[in-house]
Amino acid sequence: FMWRDGTPAIAITTKIGRVFVLNRLTGAPLLPVEERAAPKSDIPGEDAAPTQPTPTISMVPEKLTAEEAWGPTPEVKQACADRIKGARSEGIFTPPSVKGSIVFPGNIGGVNWGSAAYDPQRHLLLMDLNRLAMFVRLIPREKYDEDVAAATSNDRLHGEYGRQTGAPFALFRTPLLAPVEGISICNPPPWGTLGAVDLFTGKIAWNVPLGTFVAGMNTGTPNLGGPIATAGGLVFSAATMDNDIRAFDADTGKEIWKYELPAGGQATPMTYAVNGKQYLVIAAGGHGKLGTKQGDYVVAFTLPAAAAAN
Repeated sequence: FMWRDGTPAIAITTKIGRVFVLNRLTGAPLLPVEERAAPKSDIPGEDAAPTQPTPTISMVPEKLTAEEAWGPTPEVKQACADRIKGARSEGIFTPPSVKGSIVFPGNIGGVNWGSAAYDPQRHLLLMDLNRLAMFVRLIPREKYDEDVAAATSNDRLHGEYGRQTGAPFALFRTPLLAPVEGISICNPPPWGTLGAVDLFTGKIAWNVPLGTFVAGMNTGTPNLGGPIATAGGLVFSAATMDNDIRAFDADTGKEIWKYELPAGGQATPMTYAVNGKQYLVIAAGGHGKLGTKQGDYVVAFTLPAAAAAN
């Protein structure tokens, strides 16, 4: 895109929810980037980078404390607080540790592979964002087989092992959930948002919950897929776990329309025109890891002639 002074620019979204705005010819920052101190590793012989580049734009929380633990009941909330207290949780670059470390945002983002959309009229960068904390734990090599054998769950939703053959440590990674029946996320909602940032100023224009686990509640959900923006001032996304495709007002972030798809829409919508008539289409196939409904649908929408004329 062209920045406010005409400079050819590029905006880069990241899994940690930060956005860099750079001169695309030279790589120089157009909005400030500074080096900030990062936590040290507590693994003997491992030297973590002392600083990390930090832009002015951050779209998600970057630290989780025990006081911020969430749960639907006081007992669940306390269980989550205890999990956080027992781990390292020193901010976005907390290194993995043997005692366990909180990674927030987690490995699904921030922004995932769905990337972002750009509204050139409003110079807004629009992105689907995740807010799901993860727990990672290093396992000394000699204890790896014992650890795996003792695990009660090794599926890719509740936990996964990285053998890291040849390294002195293996890794266990899992979403930060309360140790209770069912699934109870330990960091507070919203767990997914749709956000907009003004690329000329670096200011967040709005950041609203995206999707819901409970009808009538703006919980947001983890999401996989990206948004699109239209010249008419709309933003569409279908990435959520509730199987709905939604439209939002680009100026305010207000949700103005939704439709339940026949299967999960964990993809990025597209739009096209035929004979002057605009269509919106989404591939609704579901997502195995998110557990949404599976299918092989391609769903298209358009406005009636009278509505389109207005």
